[in-house]
Amino acid sequence: MSTIIDSGRVAEHNDKLRSSLEEDYAALAGMLSRRGVDIEQLTAKAQKFAVALPSWGAGTGGTRFARFPGRGEPRNVFEKLDDCGVIHQLTRATPGVSLHFPWDKVSDTQALRQQAEAHGLYFDAVNSNTFQDQVGQEHTYKYGSMTAISAATRAQAVAHNVECIELGNALGSKALTVWVGDGANFPGQHNLRGALERYLESAREIYAALPADWNLLIEHKLFEPAFYATTIADWGTSFACAQSLGEKAKCLVDLGHHAPNTNIEMIVARLTQFGKLGGFHFNDSKYGDDDLDSGSINPFQLFLVFNELADAAEREGAAFNPAYMLDQSHNVTDPIESLMSSAVEVQRAFVQANLVDRDALRGFQESHDALQSAQTLKHAYRTDVSAILAMARLRNGGAIDPVACYRASGYRDQVAEARPAKAGASSSGIV
Repeated sequence: MSTIIDSGRVAEHNDKLRSSLEEDYAALAGMLSRRGVDIEQLTAKAQKFAVALPSWGAGTGGTRFARFPGRGEPRNVFEKLDDCGVIHQLTRATPGVSLHFPWDKVSDTQALRQQAEAHGLYFDAVNSNTFQDQVGQEHTYKYGSMTAISAATRAQAVAHNVECIELGNALGSKALTVWVGDGANFPGQHNLRGALERYLESAREIYAALPADWNLLIEHKLFEPAFYATTIADWGTSFACAQSLGEKAKCLVDLGHHAPNTNIEMIVARLTQFGKLGGFHFNDSKYGDDDLDSGSINPFQLFLVFNELADAAEREGAAFNPAYMLDQSHNVTDPIESLMSSAVEVQRAFVQANLVDRDALRGFQESHDALQSAQTLKHAYRTDVSAILAMARLRNGGAIDPVACYRASGYRDQVAEARPAKAGASSSGIV
């Protein structure tokens, strides 16, 4: 694996912090030992944890009103891979990259795959885009894509998704994520049942094109740009469509795609119980689909989601393997720093969930002790596992403090010089 930031700089950074980390790790080990927990087992699990990066997250996002480009942001998918390589080099928790087509489409997929492998990266689920019109596109998606009344428009959307599968297959991906903004902004704008029937008709054609070892991940979203009635608006509709399509169709849960205060962990439990949980887009929100950094607003909710995932892993073993990916929009921070911080926070929730005393929890639940049941979860959540996360990074060859190491490296200054701003050249992705 090639390193983008000089490995000597990383080693120098770690040498300055190693002694303090070892002290913190030893202190945490003693505290956990009194609880009957082996810190080394948790650290080993942390070392194996992985969450994929969104290629579009390497650039600056925006709002409906404006976008303020960042210094040295990537102008193409190869530069995105360089940034993702930095993130994985320092966190050692982000080996996968999720591409979005046609933003990330290239003519030479082999060259792209070789660059990813050189950085120790692989390609996670690929994403289609039928929520924007592209240059030269024959039929508009203004009135829908997979649900469009126009058969020619639906055929165009299906063909794009099939092309995404072909591109992903050439890159070594194993899943296609489909999100559509189709829906209505006015009552009566379209027939609600008819729209879903057309969606399923299109989805069946896409499903038929999947390789045998692929999954189709159906992503739902409550609103935007369809504010009155989004066709795939909730987990129930997503689940029904996945059931209708077949075994390879599963549901993807984006933490920002729900109404405020929705019990997302219960949705996770339901989808898991019926074998239809395909994966996650991790982010955070305050009001709606804010795409904020993971764990920045409601870290307890993130922990509760992972508590359900830990329960499922205990029940189902190695067969339970949902896809984990970040999906964020960075407007006022360096995207690399935000993605590193989010990867650490998702990994933190994973480790904390593995700290839950499940035997004790079951006992309290069976005895109807609601208070102690809740306190058992809080006990794990309140445990500061930072030393475990840092030790996992150190042992995997990463940085004890990824953001500090990144800033000291001067990488952003270097790419700002190598990637001068050019109007229309940004390839940041979703706004």
